[in-house]
Amino acid sequence: MEVIIMSLFKKKKETKTPSCCCKSGGVCEAPAEKETESCCSGKAKGVCCVKVLGSGCASCHALYENACKAVKDAGLDIEVEYITDVKKIMSYGVMSMPALVVNDNVVSTGKVLRSDAICEILL
Repeated sequence: MEVIIMSLFKKKKETKTPSCCCKSGGVCEAPAEKETESCCSGKAKGVCCVKVLGSGCASCHALYENACKAVKDAGLDIEVEYITDVKKIMSYGVMSMPALVVNDNVVSTGKVLRSDAICEILL
């Protein structure tokens, strides 16, 4: 019985593949095979990707709308991505939603930021 229980609690070794080629500091380090185009090809003002992590609730949708407005107000030509996949959300280490991710770095969790506050983060 102990062997069965132990095997249930063994963690599988997973390789974490970043969803964006950006590393800390917003510096694009695109893989060599993507030299012609990377996720930062449309990079403007140091921001190449903005993501909202959420479960689909009203607060998550509100943060998404505020993030879209902030990106537009900041004059950035990027699309805000809305992620509801639990596995992707967990890869960021986020435990409370909604969460805001800029350049693959979590900048806010558990609250709905106003668009002006998001704009300050982006600039």
